[in-house]
Amino acid sequence: MFFQKKTSLKKQNRNYSAHITLAVWSLIVLFPLWVMLINSFKDRLSIYQNPFGLPEKWNFMNYAAVLTDGDFLVYFRNSLFVVILSLAMVLITGSLAAYALANWRGKISLGLYFFFIAGMMLPIKIASIRILELIRALGLINTIWSVIPVYTAMGIPIAVFILTAFIRQIPYELTEAGIIDGASRFVVFTRIIAPLLRPALATTAIYNLVPFWNDLWFPLIFITDDRAKTLLLGVTRLFGQYQTDWSKVLAVLTLSAIPVISLYLVMSKQFIKGLTAGAVKG
Repeated sequence: MFFQKKTSLKKQNRNYSAHITLAVWSLIVLFPLWVMLINSFKDRLSIYQNPFGLPEKWNFMNYAAVLTDGDFLVYFRNSLFVVILSLAMVLITGSLAAYALANWRGKISLGLYFFFIAGMMLPIKIASIRILELIRALGLINTIWSVIPVYTAMGIPIAVFILTAFIRQIPYELTEAGIIDGASRFVVFTRIIAPLLRPALATTAIYNLVPFWNDLWFPLIFITDDRAKTLLLGVTRLFGQYQTDWSKVLAVLTLSAIPVISLYLVMSKQFIKGLTAGAVKG
């Protein structure tokens, strides 16, 4: 009885420690978002006078100016188009590659798998000069199409890693049953395997959404035309040589954070399920 009470106390203390750690970490994560949000409703001088407190007078003109006077909607549309198309290509290509690697056992398939995984370890930015030459040779400079193949290449390694581990957890008897019924490998994938991949696909999408949406490096290198600029690249127009209108900058950043946060809130259950069922068990 004594040992049972001692064990229960240890579990309670461990739970308290975990909750305290998560609470502290949540505050650390939410604090910058809080500062960004409240300062987006202030004028420029109020930000310097009281950067961490609530605004004395809520100023909605920052958002009105961003939405009406600038090209925010054009930049937002460009970013949305680029991210959606890049994610679609990553999910389709990654799922097909993962299905092949999960069912093809051998040294060659293992080597290909590690080749994909190596892409997670090597930052793609170290090849920026060569990538720029390639994009120029393809005639994609100064178009929003220039960043799509780069983002696709960035996202495929993590997609293959997560989806391969997830597919290997699916009983192979399902595939065998489909083949016995006369279905081809592609039909088995589209009709049987693909519907089961939703949690892993959600995990892959969220993992890649954040770096795609927040990327400034490659649009800065490839795009100078205002009509083709992405959202974060367009924000740089608000930075002046001698002064910066931080209230408008923070308003744009607040609006740009809404799609990422919304997608995570909508797909959080699938995201967690995909992590626990696929990426961890591999």
